[in-house]
Amino acid sequence: MNRCFSIFSDSILIKSIISINPKNRNGFSVFKSFMYTSTKYNNYQNKFSRVNVDPNDPSTLMKEDGVSVCSELWIDSFRNPNQTVTNLTNYLRRFELWVLAYQKVCADEMGSYMPKSSVQRLALDDLLALRNAVLDNRFRWGARLEFFIKSPKDKTEYESLSKRKIRAILTTTQPSPFQDRIVQEVLFMILEPVYEGRFSDKSYAFRPGRTAHTALRVVRRSFAGYLWYIKGDLSTVLDGLKVGMVISALMRDVRDKMVIDLVKSAMTTPVITSPPVEKKRTKRKYQKKRVLAEDEPKPDPYWLESFFGFAPEEAQKVPTWGHCGILSPLLANICLDELDRWMEGKIKEFYKPSKSDVIWNSPEGEVDQGNTSWPEFVPTSGPDKTRKIDYIRFGGHFLIGVRGPRADAAILRKQLIEFCDQKYNLKLDNESLPIEHITKGIMFLDHVLCRRVVYPTLRYTATGGKIISEKGVGTLLSVTASLKQCIKQFRKLGFLKGDRDPDPQPCFRMFHATQAHTNAQMNKLLSTMVEWYRFADNRKKIVNFCSYIIRGSLAKLYAAKYKLRSRAKVYKIGDRTLRRPLKEKKGQSPEYNNLLRMGLAESIEGLQYTRMSLVPETDYSPFPVGWRPDHEKALLEYIRLDDPKTFEQNRTTLIEEGLISPQDYVSMLVWNYKRSAAINGVNNSEEGKALMLGSGVQSDEQSVEDEEKNEEKLRATNV
Repeated sequence: MNRCFSIFSDSILIKSIISINPKNRNGFSVFKSFMYTSTKYNNYQNKFSRVNVDPNDPSTLMKEDGVSVCSELWIDSFRNPNQTVTNLTNYLRRFELWVLAYQKVCADEMGSYMPKSSVQRLALDDLLALRNAVLDNRFRWGARLEFFIKSPKDKTEYESLSKRKIRAILTTTQPSPFQDRIVQEVLFMILEPVYEGRFSDKSYAFRPGRTAHTALRVVRRSFAGYLWYIKGDLSTVLDGLKVGMVISALMRDVRDKMVIDLVKSAMTTPVITSPPVEKKRTKRKYQKKRVLAEDEPKPDPYWLESFFGFAPEEAQKVPTWGHCGILSPLLANICLDELDRWMEGKIKEFYKPSKSDVIWNSPEGEVDQGNTSWPEFVPTSGPDKTRKIDYIRFGGHFLIGVRGPRADAAILRKQLIEFCDQKYNLKLDNESLPIEHITKGIMFLDHVLCRRVVYPTLRYTATGGKIISEKGVGTLLSVTASLKQCIKQFRKLGFLKGDRDPDPQPCFRMFHATQAHTNAQMNKLLSTMVEWYRFADNRKKIVNFCSYIIRGSLAKLYAAKYKLRSRAKVYKIGDRTLRRPLKEKKGQSPEYNNLLRMGLAESIEGLQYTRMSLVPETDYSPFPVGWRPDHEKALLEYIRLDDPKTFEQNRTTLIEEGLISPQDYVSMLVWNYKRSAAINGVNNSEEGKALMLGSGVQSDEQSVEDEEKNEEKLRATNV
């Protein structure tokens, strides 16, 4: 068999070499012909093997990588963002996505990422059974006893459970089943790219690349010069909407029946919850340290829990609708996207430009004038100003800025109340949507927006090249961190007591930890606080206050732990940064430095940012107009380069600049076409023939016919 195959391949290679033009008979042409024939044979072999694919064999269903399938969906969604999607079931059938979802859920469950090669064959069979059950409409949300696939760390034998345990499982609150989270992950991977290309640029929550920092930078960039603000709270939408409203919002862009039915059943299936039981107060007993199992994920460290306690009001509530799980924030954004689109229309409606305005005087409303290096500065010169509004939403909270009279804000508030009543059945009133002036300070994401009047010296070039400098006046939008809110969060976490004169309290959670470990944990907390207040104007002041509270809390803890009576004695022994050891071994022992050098003592890291000069400066880097996250930039750039028009423009530019000759370009085009056609199984298609003929190159059949005619003429002349 191998001998026959070798003879067959040699004959193909010889024929392909003979068919080459005698003038171009070189090594590169022979290599091209060999590659073309070999890929053509491999493609034929792949086509023949696809006929005998076993639908129950998971290994044969994984043709591509799951990430490449997701990338293909992202590219298609961003290439046609306004097109109604009807073929999501094809992606639901792709077994690669189910394997990728299994890996993600296992990473959340086990605490470590599981590569594809480590997935056992039994798990793949169960995963295939789950996929088939979803496609055949046999899957039910919230199963308690019967599962298609179980978690790798779930060793429970449900068949041998007693009736009492079964009754407890069926009637009490249980975590979301492992198989439900896999289905949620698959639906999320399918629906997220479809809607990310359609969402408004005004929303900055529950979306990749659009964080609270991005929202603050947008506010600093775009909300300068606004006098009146409307702050609204629609967090009741995150608590839950009627199923019909969610499904109607979902069906605006997705018309796939299977996906819609899955989401609908996830929302309508009742969630079994047990009534809350009041815990009796008992004396606290000594608890032994619990040893984690090998496959059990580690709990969040103390510094991370403390930082989560600093979450602003706008980011504290995460929607959980029925059995939707991670789909809930996406569905909430889909419903609230109607509000974003409605506000975008109102922004255009309320825009009334004025020719005497320095910045906003164009009819389109684009910010194309003014100082681009200082965009938050708005000149106040001119008798008449442009009327303008802007809008931003973070989760269920939104902020509207109005530049103009208060009557415009009152009209917009009335229309907004009517819209929310019609779309979401929310009964809002004037008290829930207050209109506040910028001088009072607007709280948003634990930062206060206020206005400062500045008098800078403006320099510009007049006619004739003369440089003129004159004193100007304008307003500057200031974004400062709220010290009052920071004290409130510290008090909630138990780090201090009191409001006017905050007094640090000992952090007894770290009582049994070593000094090195405690200092390291608090340094991580301080580092995250520095990053959180990165764009605040009072960054140095607020971070130095946080360092003072944490340092005082640790000093009181060490005073109680090592019986040093006061913080002053702790600072005297341990230094201002608490980097020196507070306890030494009894008897004659070498100094701490010698122990540290020998590796017998743990190095103690001093607390950071104990002085205001050590805190980094505020980040005032300008925020570009039309900003997009990095992944969206990469997608749009790929789509632009993949466009034939862009390819033709680049080709013309290369030929005009003399970087490539037309003959080299034609040969390269033919070579690329032959190779892609052989790989994709497309040979001598109409599009390829038209492309080659349009480029001045003949197809394979025509070239072979011409070569045969030339050979016959040579033989006739020889005879």
